[in-house]
Amino acid sequence: MTTPIDIKITETNLDDIAMAEGRIVILLGKNGQLDLGARRINRLTKGAVKRFSESETAAEMKLATSRDLAFPVGLAATAVQIVRLDRNASVYEARRAGAAIGSAAGDGPVTVLAGALRRPEELALGMALRAYDYADMRSPKDAKKKAKLAMTLMVTDSKAAKAAAADVSARAAGVFFARDLVSAPANVLTTTSFADRLVELKSHGLKVEVLDEPALEKLGMASLLAVGMGSEAPSKVVVMQHLGGKKGVAPLALVGKGVVFDTGGISMKPAGGMEDMTMDMGGAGTVAGTMKTLAMRKAKANVIGIVGLVENMPDGRAQRPGDIVKSMKGDTIEVINTDAEGRLVLCDVMWYVQDKFKPDAMVDLATLTGAVIVALGHENTGVFSNDDKFCNDLLKSAKSEGEGAWRLPLAPAYDKLLKSDKADMKNVGGRAAGSITAAQFLQRFVKDDTPWCHLDIAGTAQTKSATKYAPRGATGWGVLTLDRLVRDRYEPQD
Repeated sequence: MTTPIDIKITETNLDDIAMAEGRIVILLGKNGQLDLGARRINRLTKGAVKRFSESETAAEMKLATSRDLAFPVGLAATAVQIVRLDRNASVYEARRAGAAIGSAAGDGPVTVLAGALRRPEELALGMALRAYDYADMRSPKDAKKKAKLAMTLMVTDSKAAKAAAADVSARAAGVFFARDLVSAPANVLTTTSFADRLVELKSHGLKVEVLDEPALEKLGMASLLAVGMGSEAPSKVVVMQHLGGKKGVAPLALVGKGVVFDTGGISMKPAGGMEDMTMDMGGAGTVAGTMKTLAMRKAKANVIGIVGLVENMPDGRAQRPGDIVKSMKGDTIEVINTDAEGRLVLCDVMWYVQDKFKPDAMVDLATLTGAVIVALGHENTGVFSNDDKFCNDLLKSAKSEGEGAWRLPLAPAYDKLLKSDKADMKNVGGRAAGSITAAQFLQRFVKDDTPWCHLDIAGTAQTKSATKYAPRGATGWGVLTLDRLVRDRYEPQD
């Protein structure tokens, strides 16, 4: 698994900076001001930094962007990275600036002269997130390159910065865990190995239980089990409990779709792009990453993370279009399209977690529909909810963490699209409003007294190009948002 880089926070010490190897990072204020560290680098480079700060290129730089001075005279460093960032930068600006540093870091040492920056912990988090590199499947020679990367953050008050950055490693570790899970190929991340990786979270203090197929049959999860009938991989449900809050306080439930590979089943997907369906467990990955973060930082809240792990394959035993399955709730579902399998997994898991744990609220996450990508592209997750207050809390958390999210409607009028002549409902409603009808389907498995948000992360779990805080590929979208939701809504406020 990928471990976040260790960012060492120290008091500013410029005595030996001329001999520092690798990259040196300095900050340029929005009006061209040079702080103490930048002024020292300017002297050592015989005025190169000052000349750059007065150039048109510097004047055109936006906040949190950077430029390099390569192989600077007077320094052992291979480059000086000049980052446009004001001392009183916002959380968003500091984190974006950190991402610029992490993106350019390469595989050698990096020394960041942050001085009296107001939010050095956000700079550190951005650095850590953007320096991610999935190397689990590379040869040992290639995988070792990133191991040389070391970052030192020099600040005026290291004691205060270390205290503020105490949770950075836990947050980055959760995001990295989610990214690693999404990045892993399906022949490596099977339903069994996925469950095994979640069991390993016991070492962080989580209580973890794995429900196998006989247990799921006993519970009546026929909808979930039908999805995996065509696969050699056994279907599983994994329950993770973080009980850091007061005893007896109702938990927040996080539910994740964990389809480790999705061929579409008998309703087979086109060959082009099918390799990307290793990411169809992105919802489960985000839930797992969030639970790891909560456990590592010892969050003072009660949270249940539950994921349904299946593989959707075509086989002589696979479910067919036209089959009718019965959910744990007792409702019957006519399967019109076997490629609309995620909702068949989620509906049983959602009912189970409400029935057993009686949560205060519930969030489900799933790479559920291509329709949400048509609507929102790759910038925003689609959000659906039955409770305005809970939804607004979640949207606020997403905005605070810089993760795009946009609320889409639910309405009874869409239910007619799911009407079946043979069963209680169909699993799809046609091309029109595809992401909405999927959410309407799931809402039927939400109890009346449960505040609920459904997050369709099909467009944000994995991208073809780099995002603000991640290289191309898995993003870990949602770990920071859900961690923030727990902090602000469920943990005691000091």
